[in-house]
Amino acid sequence: MADARAERPRIGIVVQPLVEGRVRGWPSRAFGIPATYVDAVRRAGGSPVLFAPPADAAEIVSLVDGLLLMGGGDVDPARYGGDPEHAELYGVEPDRDELEIDVVHAAEAARRPVLAVCRGVQVLNVAHGGTLHPHLPDVEGSGTHGHPLSGDPILHDVKLAAGGAVAAAADSEVVAASSHHHQAIDRVGGGLVATGWTDDGMIEAVELDADGWVAGVQWHPEETAAEDPAQQGLFDELVRRAAERSSGARRG
Repeated sequence: MADARAERPRIGIVVQPLVEGRVRGWPSRAFGIPATYVDAVRRAGGSPVLFAPPADAAEIVSLVDGLLLMGGGDVDPARYGGDPEHAELYGVEPDRDELEIDVVHAAEAARRPVLAVCRGVQVLNVAHGGTLHPHLPDVEGSGTHGHPLSGDPILHDVKLAAGGAVAAAADSEVVAASSHHHQAIDRVGGGLVATGWTDDGMIEAVELDADGWVAGVQWHPEETAAEDPAQQGLFDELVRRAAERSSGARRG
């Protein structure tokens, strides 16, 4: 009998580089991922496969059935014409930026499903030529979205476009989103369409306006997915789409 685990769709995740000394007892730099991402993928029936930058994007995509872009530090402003000297810029990792942007393009070309979370949706947007707000408190009229380095997450509603991929996966047009970010999408990248917003008008979800399944959310669904079916639904749909691709590849 075949091992059932071998049939689980493989979901690739690029992990976050950690600076030297971040983990006590580890003398050199390390890589990390919050367990909540791993748990959400496993609950959905997928097998997380972790990759550390630098790596080859085409090879990563060839080894997995779907892709999850997780949160982390800021995308290098040089990627979208932003201010490299902004006082609130933090956690820039050029190697990770390069790998994740390349992986986005490779995954779309290979028709792998993609779920992009927080920093991930910013990477997705920049990969499509879009821009970012460098610091939300600088944006007139912006509400409270939390901060990635201090305080607890903010729980706020996000309104989703009816009929969109994110709303379908969440099975709802309004979701309670766990949020702690200081950047967000400004100009939407080519081929993407905005499908989620907060009350202050900030873009909270985008989808690829093409065949396949590529979706990004500005909040952190993994943080509440264990208790909130709407949030777990995003991971369920990613894995379901990945399973379809995997099954089709085996038949081929």
